[in-house]
Amino acid sequence: MFIKRADNKFNEPWRWILGFIAIFLGCQLFGGIPFLIAIIAEEFTVNGNMNGIMNADESYLMNVLSNNTTFFYLMLTFVIGTVVWWLWVKYVHQLSWTQATTSRGSFDWKRAFTAFAVVGAFSVVTTYAGYQLSPDDFEWNYQADKFWILVVIAVLMVPIQTTWEELFFRSYMMQGLGLMSNTRWLPFILTSVIFGMMHVFNPEVAKMGYTIMFWYVGTGFLLGLFTLMDEGTELAIGFHAANNLFIAILVTADWTAFQTDSLLLDVSDPEVGIMTFVPLLTYYPALILFFAWRFKWSNWSQKLFGPVDLEAVTTEDEFELK
Repeated sequence: MFIKRADNKFNEPWRWILGFIAIFLGCQLFGGIPFLIAIIAEEFTVNGNMNGIMNADESYLMNVLSNNTTFFYLMLTFVIGTVVWWLWVKYVHQLSWTQATTSRGSFDWKRAFTAFAVVGAFSVVTTYAGYQLSPDDFEWNYQADKFWILVVIAVLMVPIQTTWEELFFRSYMMQGLGLMSNTRWLPFILTSVIFGMMHVFNPEVAKMGYTIMFWYVGTGFLLGLFTLMDEGTELAIGFHAANNLFIAILVTADWTAFQTDSLLLDVSDPEVGIMTFVPLLTYYPALILFFAWRFKWSNWSQKLFGPVDLEAVTTEDEFELK
């Protein structure tokens, strides 16, 4: 039903294909322009020229500005990307926010906050446990002036960053591929794999190797399952927001995608082992079982792998408010 909700007379394949490109470039290319301008301005202020950044690598560029300033501009990229998504969905596909994000009569914020609370609590508990069990792996990094600025930036902007990813993958790409193929299995698999592969250039992968990609792809499948089984993006949006928000605030390392003035610095030497994938094999299935119980999921085979029935004309009355 979620995929079918985007079915109208403005859903020709060319609109979706151009949309994939426009929304991605709108975020990753145009969204990065303010960050680039800020780096150039800082270089001119400090050195009087751009020589330092002409042949600079990513590591250099990420350290031109302070951690909080860099973090702000990285998050601003996704604010711009979200605006691009909304303009394309509204004016090219003639879809409302509700039609693009859920099968319900309105976006179910209670669902999103439920996922946020569960994942947030898990993040806090596991970080605290890790700190208590292996204190030598961490350094206390609390600096009040920097930390509370980080909290403000993170609370305001990280949910926008993660929501853009969900709007691009679990909303736009899921609905577009589903309508073009009349299937659920194809968008389920493709969005999950592409989502995972989009993280291949993360510094975590460079540090720990490509085996860690199973984590990212597995997360893509988890969020895709949430979206199809729950007939909406609410759980995926809540999960993703809590996951990234608490990572940014609680702990960082010199080899992670987020370089922030967090409470803790992870100074351990990471390596991929069986313990790396224990959460993937225990925590994720537990989340699935919890949400399946909480929201009474059923008809798994049809919702995940069945065809999309586009024969009937859909109206707002068809979508149940839960």
